[in-house]
Amino acid sequence: MKSMEGQGLYFFCSILLSLFTLCTSVDTITTDHPITDGTTIVSAGGNFELGFFSPGKSKNRYVGIWYSKIPTKDVVWVANRETPLNNTFGKLMLKDNGILVLLDGSNEEIWSSNSSISMKNPVAQLSDTGNLIVREGNDHSSKNSAWQSFDYPGNTLLPGMKLGKNLATGHAWSLTSWKSNDDPALGEYTEMLDVDGFPQLFLYRGVNKYITFRHGPWNGQIFTGTPNLKNNSYYTIGFFMDQREIYYKYELVNSSAPSRVVLNSASTIQRLIWIERTQSWSVYLTGQTDNCDSYSLCGAFGKCNINNSPPCDCLKGFMPKYPQDWEATDWSNGCVRRTPLDCGDADRFFIYRGVKLPDTRHSWHDRSIGLEECKRLCLKNCSCTAYSNVDVRDGGSGCLLWFGDLTDIKEFDQVDQYLQDLYVRIDASDLDNSQNGQKKQEAMKIVIPTISGILILSSFVWFALYERKKGAEIDKEVHDLPLFTLETVVSATNNFSSDNLIGKGGFGHVYKGKLFVGTEIAVKKLSENSRQGAQEWENEVRIIAKLQHRNLVTLQGCCAEGGQRILIYEYMPNNSLDYFVFDESRKGILTWQTRFVIATGISRGLLYLHQDSRLKIIHRDLKTSNILLDAELNPKISDFGLARIVEEDDGLAKTKRVIGTYGYMSPEYVVDGNFSVKSDVFSLGVILLELISGRKNRAFHDSDHHHNLLGHAWLLWNDGNPLELMDNCVRDSYVESQVLRCIHVALLCVSKLPEDRPTMASVVFMLENEEVALPKPKEPGFFVERNSTEASSTDKERCCYEIAMITFSTLEGR
Repeated sequence: MKSMEGQGLYFFCSILLSLFTLCTSVDTITTDHPITDGTTIVSAGGNFELGFFSPGKSKNRYVGIWYSKIPTKDVVWVANRETPLNNTFGKLMLKDNGILVLLDGSNEEIWSSNSSISMKNPVAQLSDTGNLIVREGNDHSSKNSAWQSFDYPGNTLLPGMKLGKNLATGHAWSLTSWKSNDDPALGEYTEMLDVDGFPQLFLYRGVNKYITFRHGPWNGQIFTGTPNLKNNSYYTIGFFMDQREIYYKYELVNSSAPSRVVLNSASTIQRLIWIERTQSWSVYLTGQTDNCDSYSLCGAFGKCNINNSPPCDCLKGFMPKYPQDWEATDWSNGCVRRTPLDCGDADRFFIYRGVKLPDTRHSWHDRSIGLEECKRLCLKNCSCTAYSNVDVRDGGSGCLLWFGDLTDIKEFDQVDQYLQDLYVRIDASDLDNSQNGQKKQEAMKIVIPTISGILILSSFVWFALYERKKGAEIDKEVHDLPLFTLETVVSATNNFSSDNLIGKGGFGHVYKGKLFVGTEIAVKKLSENSRQGAQEWENEVRIIAKLQHRNLVTLQGCCAEGGQRILIYEYMPNNSLDYFVFDESRKGILTWQTRFVIATGISRGLLYLHQDSRLKIIHRDLKTSNILLDAELNPKISDFGLARIVEEDDGLAKTKRVIGTYGYMSPEYVVDGNFSVKSDVFSLGVILLELISGRKNRAFHDSDHHHNLLGHAWLLWNDGNPLELMDNCVRDSYVESQVLRCIHVALLCVSKLPEDRPTMASVVFMLENEEVALPKPKEPGFFVERNSTEASSTDKERCCYEIAMITFSTLEGR
């Protein structure tokens, strides 16, 4: 009896064990349980199935993975693409060492996973993502797998799959088309990542890798050649790059709505989404949308716009290399420059907005520097032909430089907010002709809603108008400056809302604005009752429109409509230098190294004005509030309303109207109305001392004397204690030799006599070369002690005090 009970219990347990084994092995292949033709494994959630199949009309047999729940059973991965079975006797098994093998009817291996990692207790598991993973039986992490099918994509990219390259091993994750719907063997087209220069995805044809399509580089949000491929309610996309791996992948927002990317045998890249209602796959988007997606259709330095006829055109400053071929619609030889480059700071850059960035195989990038530094680096290299941001996020960052030919540029009709600007290098003589086409192009892209509907505004036109009391005349001095319509400016600033007010100047207010295309701007609106401001507006338009330097603020346009006088600048997110250096809560942000970079940057900008620009310009109102700071705290000189163009002989100019800011004006200018480039040098010296000390020259007070900051610095220098001038905020970050050199140079700059002050070329050289011996500084200007009453008076009272001393000049405080 006991024996029979024991046998029954044994039989029952055996049944349970068999059932348990069956239930736990539906998604796995083990060394004891291979699969044969006619059997399959299914992922735990039932999403995917693995087994044997015959594609299309073919009789051949393959091992593949397909959607289990979708009735069309679309295959997403094939093991033995090149070695099909011609019968149904195949068997997929897992060896003891963890290698998957496919055997034919004669037990000959016709395909292998070829893993180099040996395992003790291997299993091959099909996951609900469609990934077949070989791993240790007790380790469920795919990260520790010995092999996985996701590392060997076919013609389909599934969510979570990588498309890129492992830099450490050299292994590439790529897509390859099938030969046909009936044959999954390696087809003619391959999509893979190219890591020469800045990484980008190419579609190649044939064994010689003839490029047929390029996605464009990733800019943090999209591939610039496929702006329609972006995050949405169906899936999210990402591009990952570090020292070990570079790859693109996407993930589904809702896994219940299957989506896949397929490279078909006709070379088309399509994203498909399963529509449950129609029980069919719908094309969500296609990689190649028109003929302009054909790689380099327009050749070197050409651009393609499918809505133009013909679609190809040369970049501005370029012309067809072979005009007869071009007229015959053979654009393959591209374009050549009209005018050779000067190969220096005199070269200019033409801006293209909303374009697919050129082929980046001959490029260089650095994510740590900004756009202005990028421009400087390009100008320093004669082979550099263009530059752009690397990343568009947070206002743009990084630097991408192109060398040699610019190829495969495509224009889009709408300026996508995710597309960065491309700055193409051209000769300065070609800039004027180039402006016409660009302004017409921009006019078609800025659309402003109005009461009567949608009004397309010509925001950029060929000529700039300066509106006078008796009508508008063409100002030939500024014909190449873009004109913004008043509607554009009003819309950008929300009708000059007080919420957008970011500053108040001597002649008006400054507002932050945002154009329809997403570009942030700073809008300087002249006070309507300011006669002097009108002269300043005209002067600034005439002068700054001709200047381009990384340490000068960029004037992007103006508006002279409806009695308004408005200037539009690039937006500087970090306000001005005085916003930081004189504020106890913010000055700590300016480390010594940052202050030194600011000092050299201002100096280089001033050197450009005095010596390197096409015009010799004296700023006349250089002060900390006119030094703006960009996102990286790089300085840019602004406010050219008082600037003057002078002759090359450096001679003195004279005025009876002394206009400027007390504390920064040189003695000869304040007393005699004489100004020269040395007047700006004096102002720079004041700024350097304020930058070093964190103290304002005119507001400076000391219990031991009644000198201003210049006098205080001079006393400390003569006493052998110049480092006492240094701001306490930088005492943990300063470099003593740099601080001493800056103080020394500043004192040279503020010398009482102009002839004792260095030129800006000398200032830059002295700041950047520590080995150079410096001359002994002389007594600074205004080295006269103020009485205690004057030293403690308000700025307005001090202005009146000095005006009383000067009877022949008109001083206007700003």
